[in-house]
Amino acid sequence: MVDDNELRKLRDAAIPAPGESAKARAFEAALRAYDQQNISAVTQGSVGGLRLTERARKLWSEIMQKKLIATPAIAGLVALPIAGYATFHMLREQPSPFGGDEKITETLADKPATLKPLTKQAPGDQAVNEPTVTTAPAKDKKVSADVEDRDASDALASAAPPKSESTVAGGAAQPNAPVSPTLSSRLDLKTYSGKEVESGTLPASRPAPAPTGEVSRESTGLMPSAPNAARANRVQGAESKLVAPQQPAAIPADQIAPQEENRDRVQDFKTNPVHAALEDPVSTFSIDVDTASYSFVRGSLKQGYLPLADTVRVEEMINYFPYDWKGPDSASTPFNSTVSVMPTPWNTHTKLMHVAIKGFDIKPTEQPKANLVFLIDVSGSMDEPDKLPLLKSAFRLLVSKLKTDDTISIVTYAGDAGTVLMPTKVAEKDKILNAIDNLQPGGSTAGEAGIKEAYKLAQQSFIKDGVNRVMLATDGDFNVGQTDDDDLKRLIESERKTGVFLSVFGFGRGNLNDEMMQTIAQNGNGTAAYIDTLAEAEKVLVEDASSTLFTIAKDVKIQVEFNPDKVSEYRLIGYETRALNREDFNNDRVDAGDIGSGHSVTAIYEITPKGGGGEQIDPLRYGQAMVNNGGVANADEYAFVKIRYKLPNEDVSKLITTPVTSANEVASFDQASTDQRFSVAVAAFGQKLRDEDATAKFGYDKIMEIATAARGADPFGYRSEFLSLVRLASALGGNR
Repeated sequence: MVDDNELRKLRDAAIPAPGESAKARAFEAALRAYDQQNISAVTQGSVGGLRLTERARKLWSEIMQKKLIATPAIAGLVALPIAGYATFHMLREQPSPFGGDEKITETLADKPATLKPLTKQAPGDQAVNEPTVTTAPAKDKKVSADVEDRDASDALASAAPPKSESTVAGGAAQPNAPVSPTLSSRLDLKTYSGKEVESGTLPASRPAPAPTGEVSRESTGLMPSAPNAARANRVQGAESKLVAPQQPAAIPADQIAPQEENRDRVQDFKTNPVHAALEDPVSTFSIDVDTASYSFVRGSLKQGYLPLADTVRVEEMINYFPYDWKGPDSASTPFNSTVSVMPTPWNTHTKLMHVAIKGFDIKPTEQPKANLVFLIDVSGSMDEPDKLPLLKSAFRLLVSKLKTDDTISIVTYAGDAGTVLMPTKVAEKDKILNAIDNLQPGGSTAGEAGIKEAYKLAQQSFIKDGVNRVMLATDGDFNVGQTDDDDLKRLIESERKTGVFLSVFGFGRGNLNDEMMQTIAQNGNGTAAYIDTLAEAEKVLVEDASSTLFTIAKDVKIQVEFNPDKVSEYRLIGYETRALNREDFNNDRVDAGDIGSGHSVTAIYEITPKGGGGEQIDPLRYGQAMVNNGGVANADEYAFVKIRYKLPNEDVSKLITTPVTSANEVASFDQASTDQRFSVAVAAFGQKLRDEDATAKFGYDKIMEIATAARGADPFGYRSEFLSLVRLASALGGNR
């Protein structure tokens, strides 16, 4: 047992001054620890070496092991201030984990992405009114290695290579740095719940919104993966939590697969308004047989998100399906129209006026000879499975459908246009298929040069009284030559006068210029379709080959005059991008849509009968102007439907008229035909996807009920697929 007197002596004894040798060894140990922290071989990422606590413990151990003083207790008293002094200096010299400044900056995960709508931009830029991600401006050129390291560790496996100083906090991006995805027209954040955004569980098929902050992933090329984004979002603020820097895992160069910016372009438009029949009784529009919108909407839903409203053109969704409308009895009349009036399933105060048109179906033995030019985009962006490879398969299907004396030419365009196959009879099928199989992607997109070369070839092998058509297949913008939609429109208008028509087929997502496709197809007397699967290619180019290739009527316009004595209000469902002025109807110089062999075309008006109680527009204060004969002529008619059209080889239009009376009316919606009810279900679905007021209280379950009951004969499964899309939309958007 230790004597208390000895302990008191030890307590009162004077502390001896440390020797010079002990001081030198302690100072040397402190320098080694300092050098280990500040002169590291690691050039990026977490600094190598021990943590502060480990270095202090190591220094303490070294001092104690030197046995500076024979008595252990005295040695402790001597070594303690030395170790404390060394540790103090290490802490003072240690760089801040947030860049050396006392200020703690916010990390990328601390700020949510902010959205702003784009204004109209030049072609090739991002789509009009598409939401885009904006990043907060960089406040400092310095960004700490710790913040960079955490961002790098949270990056996708396909993230960009290590960034240079110029790519941080507002610096210029490197020339070879990949472009990170931005939000596009097909990214609708309204379809996601806040929980999905916070957890990073956005569908893999569409890019997650890039967060903002001191470092912009837009400039660094880094995007968080879904699980890592969720982990990053747990950092609610640097003020409350500090995350220790981590050494990023090395990403093999051959595994880096940067995602490209989404540049889909669609035309923005507003839903048709309700019109008062007394003030504005006439509605005029061009017929539309395109189907691109339906395929685009289907692709969006199958990838797990609701489509943007502007990608939904209701008339194209309705006209996607074949209907058994009554057709004309002979080829002398290219089509027949049938008008019906029925109750509206989503509004008890209104009725639907259903206009159905059926084109004359040319028999295969009567089909004219075809002179087709395949104008194929082989630019570098086409090097994806759903683009050029799918395109090749699609055109192989078309070749198998043609007759042996039909003619095919192939023009490709990338950096420049070139002729791959001079006009060749389908009898030499192997030669044509080999030319298709040998197509390879690469280069920019010289669309203007390709169009001119294609029309030139079409003229060389022009078939009088035959089908002369350029078939353009592309994924996006023309970025060489004329790239403005109006310039392309004028080019196509001048070429169509030669009797050569143009159809457009879109492939792939992320660079699809739907607006350009619609413009040049409408002005080229052709159709626009979007092909996303081989099954869709078979539908467009095989099953619907006659209607796709063989035009039976061009410049088809519809004008409806409503009787204000029977109809208070009306609105046209769809056809917003096909609206015409009233005076355009009788002007044969104004271009309009075309109808192919066997085409089915449907237009639907929602009308409010006078006195029905469903009016949305207040009546005029001073009432209706009086007419000289004391009443309204043809007072028993709901409306008067007029259709103008031209035969394919003529320039003077013909007129078909149909009065709509109570004889066209059915007592209940269930008494309407199966095809009529199904087309109304599709119209309701399109309006629902556009979030229109008319169907706000009409749920997806009601649409499903109507479509299921009206599915009818479905030999190709198109209607069954529609039912699955309604179920997907209901799951994604709720049965609101």
